[in-house]
Parts: sequence; structure tokens; C-alpha cells
Amino acid sequence: MLPLIDEYSPRRFPILTIALILLCVVVFGYQQTLPSNGTLGSSQAFECTYGMIPHEIVSGPNPALDLQNARTGGAPLTCQGLNQQHNRFLTLVTTIFIHASWWHLIGNMIFLWVFGGNLEDRLGRVRFLPFFVGGGVVAGLAQAFSQPSSTALVIGASGAIATVIGAYLVLFPRVGIWTLVLFVFPIKIPAWIWGVLFIALQLVDLSSPTGFGSNSVAAVAHLAGVAVGAATIRVVAHGRRAPDLVPRRFHLLASG
Repeated sequence: MLPLIDEYSPRRFPILTIALILLCVVVFGYQQTLPSNGTLGSSQAFECTYGMIPHEIVSGPNPALDLQNARTGGAPLTCQGLNQQHNRFLTLVTTIFIHASWWHLIGNMIFLWVFGGNLEDRLGRVRFLPFFVGGGVVAGLAQAFSQPSSTALVIGASGAIATVIGAYLVLFPRVGIWTLVLFVFPIKIPAWIWGVLFIALQLVDLSSPTGFGSNSVAAVAHLAGVAVGAATIRVVAHGRRAPDLVPRRFHLLASG
């Protein structure tokens, strides 16, 4: 269920949404310049250094896995050892901008493009960025505390994007979202129905045998992000006048 575009354009150019997309693309492009041999300085080491590890967030660093200890003691470098080179809570932010593959990156950036523009317009640029990053941090914390013993790496912007989605569903519940169903059929779905389907898919993944601890889908982070975005957006948007929605050009042409 891939969103393609919503039916209304933001009044102002969504500069922060575009900047966040470009930042994620640049970071991923840098990852591709690194060797993929699993050694220090590799793309895997980069992900381990700046990605989020639930056990590290919940329980703190393990001195036995310190990078320097690993070097001097001859022990193999571990993902946890690399992860402990800086404050563990910093990874809740840096992990937002790291992606595991082109498909992971492209999928997340499409979601951000579809839902980010009008939310940025509604909040204003000063409020949008901390809302996005803060939502990603809370979603990451939720994922970490849902599996506190996990040493699996959790990376990607999906928790932060889920926060944007939750806010969008509250502010623009009836706006149509053009969606590619089963990657074949494009149909327009009201945002609130799209949101119900999105949440249902996360719950299905969460209830599957591997969903709760899945390395590929952080369903808890997605659900927490939607909940945080929906619960806080009215407060965050307080004092900002709701903009008039402007139909996209292709919508005007199609209607007349």
C-alpha cells in the first residue's frame, strides 16, 4: 500500500521536507562509498556506529565491548563496541538518517514526500523540524523498550515519518491520498481510511511470529510514531492558522 501523492499542494515550497529527503539520500550515498567487507571503516561499521541498538539504549554501554578494549585486547570488533563511541542517546537521532538499502531509502522518502509537505506548511518551518526529529526519538525509545535485550540494529526514518503520518491524519483526515494498492492499482483513499489500513498492517506485523523482534520492520516504532504525532499535533500547531488547501494541477485538469 504505497502512497503516491495527496490531492492538495502546500502553499509554500516544502523546503525542510526536501532538505530531510536530500540529507537521507546524501548519507546513504556516503554509505555506498564505503567498503562492504564488515571491517572497521566499512558501511556495516558506519551503520553500527550511528544506528540504534535497543539493548544499548535501555541498559547502557558494556565496558567489555568498548572499542579501545577490543583493539588492545585482540577481541573482534562488535556492533555494540562501535555503537559506544558516543553517547548512546545520540543514536536515537542519527539512526533516523541511515538506511539499509535503496528500497528502504526510497520507500521511506516517498512516505515523507507525500505526508511532509502539507504538514510543514501547517506547522511552519520552525516547528516542523523538531516535531519530526522529536517524534523519531520517541518512536525509537518505544522500539528499544519493547525489546530491551535486543542487540539488533534499528535504522531508518520510518519512526519519524510515522509521527508525521499521525499528525497528518488528525489535521487532514478527509484529504485524498493516491495510493498504489498491491503495487498495481492506483486509487484515491481518504487519509483517515489510509491511516486505519496503515495501522492495521503494523498490528499484523506485530502479531506475526517474527514481527515483534523483526530486524526488517520496526512495527512498535511505527505505531508509537503515529500515536505521538496524533496526540501532540494540536498542541504543536496551536496558534498556527490552518492554510487553505490548494488542489494540485493534475486534479484541476482531471476535474474539468
